Amino acid sequence: MWFRIANGLMAVLFAYCAAVQFNDPDPIRWVAVYGAACLLTVLALLRPGHYPWFLPALLGTLAAIWCATILPRVAGKVRPAELFGSREMMSPLIEEGREAGGLLIVAVWMAALAVARLLWHG
Repeated sequence: MWFRIANGLMAVLFAYCAAVQFNDPDPIRWVAVYGAACLLTVLALLRPGHYPWFLPALLGTLAAIWCATILPRVAGKVRPAELFGSREMMSPLIEEGREAGGLLIVAVWMAALAVARLLWHG
């Protein structure tokens, strides 16, 4: 039951993240990532245990790799409080830090979906 609730909340979060990307200078790749995460989360919500585990595993791996390419540019240069402050872009580093955070959320949740699927039906 808790996993269904969590899937519902994460689906809403990913849908919101995809929607706000349309005003970004490079929306296509971000809408694709968040949209795919939303679709896979909805699939897991509607068909728990009956979705291919490798799809969230693949998206999560891609998000983790992408996040790992961004982190070296921002680690130690941006304070965590700056990432959660004003929604306006204050600097490119803050923007990249937020992007890395979003990718990390996608990677972690997709890993949770893949593991849950494997635990339920192997």
